[in-house]
Amino acid sequence: MSLTDTIADMLTRIRNGTRNRAERVDCRNSKICTGIAQVLKEEGYIDGFDVIADGRQGILRVALRYGPRGEPTFHQLRRRSKPGCRVYVSTEQIPRPMAGLGIAILSTSKGVLSDRQAREARIGGELLCTLE
Repeated sequence: MSLTDTIADMLTRIRNGTRNRAERVDCRNSKICTGIAQVLKEEGYIDGFDVIADGRQGILRVALRYGPRGEPTFHQLRRRSKPGCRVYVSTEQIPRPMAGLGIAILSTSKGVLSDRQAREARIGGELLCTLE
């Protein structure tokens, strides 16, 4: 079985896991998914992640984070750039979800970065997803 959009699969698994109050979710591993997980960890939306070798591509195990009363750390996780319609933004066009309270994740020439890191480095790129 081939999977064409590993990023959308990862984001959907994280969304479904938070709705079900799961402790962790398992996704297929790729460089871009590992980069997204790293940004989510740095920004405090997940507790952490591990890459588990399985002899093939590997599994990315994401530990989800919840608030003190069990509420999710984000309300909306939306994929922006899709395989059929890529979305590229310059430094000035990088969105500020929830007026800066959320984050946007970009794939740039410097790797996968959050919107704050991309603005600081003054580089644009492909807008992968937004968290609100």
